[in-house]
Amino acid sequence: QVQLVESGGGLVQPGGSLRLSCAASGFSLDDFAIGWFRQAPGKGREGLGCIINTHGSTYYDDSVQGRFTISRDNAKNTVYLQMNSLKPEDTAVYYCAVKGGGRCASYPGYYAYWGQGTQVTVSS
Repeated sequence: QVQLVESGGGLVQPGGSLRLSCAASGFSLDDFAIGWFRQAPGKGREGLGCIINTHGSTYYDDSVQGRFTISRDNAKNTVYLQMNSLKPEDTAVYYCAVKGGGRCASYPGYYAYWGQGTQVTVSS
């Protein structure tokens, strides 16, 4: 059974950090692009960045460039989203998703498998 499970969300103060994990089971992430998205209440799903697991290239949306970092641990079949200098406007449900074809995309519709999401709340 193909499954993606996000974890690591929670409540953090402004300026703080969190690391989200996206663990895959039932398939290997090696040949896919893995994207990170978020969705705040009343808003659409926003692409944050992506990693192409075949060679580790990463891409980021301008809104998180320099604050968020995507990395991978192929031995654990897991991708991470390190989030630093968090702001209240980063509050959202965060999702990882898998896309075939070996290329990243910002459009959520191109991603075939999604995790259930993990809540991140940035508040003092």
